[in-house]
Amino acid sequence: MRLGLFGGTFDPIHLGHLILAEKCREACQLDRVWFVVAGAPPHKLGDRTTVAHRLEMARIAVAGHPAFEVSEIEANRPGPHYSVETLEAVHAERPGDDLFFLIGADSLADLPHWREPARIARLATVVVVNRPGIDLGIDAGPPDFGPEAKPLVSVTIPPIGIASNDLRRSRAEGRSIRYQVPRGVEAYIEAQRLYPPAATPQS
Repeated sequence: MRLGLFGGTFDPIHLGHLILAEKCREACQLDRVWFVVAGAPPHKLGDRTTVAHRLEMARIAVAGHPAFEVSEIEANRPGPHYSVETLEAVHAERPGDDLFFLIGADSLADLPHWREPARIARLATVVVVNRPGIDLGIDAGPPDFGPEAKPLVSVTIPPIGIASNDLRRSRAEGRSIRYQVPRGVEAYIEAQRLYPPAATPQS
């Protein structure tokens, strides 16, 4: 099986996330895409919506798509976690699968500074999603993770212009987020009173 891993806090999940996953699924001929909801990512240790809410919003968002599912592999892991640990866990559980690790173009420059980047590039094909206004710099040479690293793959998606922090801010300021998140996710946010006007928008 060709399995894509798309990690994030998904706070909240939005249509941009779904478009990205679908474009990568098509471009890389993925059989499945897991939305890996983060518990306490090391680079985002501030206050976050509870993992239970973020998992439920993700489940609502992917419902009905036969290739999409939500993974709790990071959500229930205590303490900060790292992508290499997640990939190792999935590889150990599913040794016959070809893993594809989806990241945004803005993460490519930082990837060499992540924990064990060469190990990441050996465990999975790194799929770099090109975002508007981002120069991948691949023509000048991608990061060198050694001879055992899988080739880097680039997927270009159309401009979307939706960001979770902007959605939180819109909610905090009493503005609509309609047509930016799935309708079911919007209804869940309203029912659970997430990101209320009294809250300070998170960045």
